[in-house]
Amino acid sequence: MSRTVPVPQGLPMERDAGPFAPPREISRLREARPVSPMVFPDGHEGWIVTGYDAVRRLMADTRFSSRQDIGVLHVPYETPGMPAPTEPSPQIPGVFIAMDPPDHTRLRRKLTGAFTVKRMKQLEEHISDIVERQLDELARLAPPVDLVKEFALPVPSLVICALLGVPYADRETFQGNSAKFLEKDVSLDEKMAAYTGLTTYLAELVTRKRAAPGEDILSDLARHDDLTIEELTGMAFLLLLAGHETTANMLALGTFALLEHPEQLAELRANPDLMPGAVEELLRYLSIADIFYRYATEDIELGGEIIGKGSTVVVSLLAANHDPQRFDNPDALDIHRTARGHLSFGHGIHQCLGQQLARIEMRAGFEGLLRRFPTLKLALPAAEVKLKTDMNIYGVHELPVTWTETAR
Repeated sequence: MSRTVPVPQGLPMERDAGPFAPPREISRLREARPVSPMVFPDGHEGWIVTGYDAVRRLMADTRFSSRQDIGVLHVPYETPGMPAPTEPSPQIPGVFIAMDPPDHTRLRRKLTGAFTVKRMKQLEEHISDIVERQLDELARLAPPVDLVKEFALPVPSLVICALLGVPYADRETFQGNSAKFLEKDVSLDEKMAAYTGLTTYLAELVTRKRAAPGEDILSDLARHDDLTIEELTGMAFLLLLAGHETTANMLALGTFALLEHPEQLAELRANPDLMPGAVEELLRYLSIADIFYRYATEDIELGGEIIGKGSTVVVSLLAANHDPQRFDNPDALDIHRTARGHLSFGHGIHQCLGQQLARIEMRAGFEGLLRRFPTLKLALPAAEVKLKTDMNIYGVHELPVTWTETAR
């Protein structure tokens, strides 16, 4: 392995090769040194891992901690949206993605029954109904319309609200605070105001559910007497944030990607049986939740390098999902590709709990949109689409689309 590769100064995040391609610098880094030293903006030295095999190994190794309270992680954010601490930051009760076993195990176990494949399958018809109703609303509008506002954001918001027992009428509160929380370049005061607004709302909600539980996931959690209100609030925050932001961005950015690949779009429209594989390929290709952080709790060998105890490690799922040693011609979208094994939902004990739900929403969303709007196209040049380069989850801010006719 070459040792003459320049050490990156900061995280190479600029999408300079197009809206769907990884940053050129991160691709060069992966080809030269998949486990590479890097220097954070504050001068702190750590590591960045970009190769598929190394990323997969790291995420399965619990010696790489997810906790933020065992050392200073000199990074732009750890829990998505959170600012870098200048000293060890206390764990947020209930936010189990930033925990290690046994705390992580105790909290995640409370949710495994809620997100089983069987239970998600039972929700398919309900999700299809939500998609069709939103498509009815879309068809009533005069184009051009913003697909994010009128379809990509409402569908997962409606689904997660129904699942969690969050009133959809409150969506402006949680959507606005969630978006602000996920912005990169806002002040700490603004970010914490959004976080406080969201958690204050959710604390009141879970307190009501503990007193009078209903038939929803937050009520099921509230029935566990060993969970504190603070833990319930943290879990609700995590589920609500992850449950609508990620899928909304996938629906919008995925539609943009398909519109920019018209031959594959036409094939997918003509043969809906290709949709499950196409969804996996879009997940791999777009990798919207790209950057994760880990903290080495001991000296660990990875990819021929020794990552010293106490090191901050940046993990790029986007780079791993575009590794040519794992996927042929990885920077191309190919709906016929077998994209199984992609890392877009993570790997190991922190692998996304809601991945089956997200898959069902995307299959129903893309299939319905392509069927009902056979002439769908962008309403502006692709280069003018506003990309979420300022957010911790990638996507588009708006996707103006138009059409000449709709179908039932």
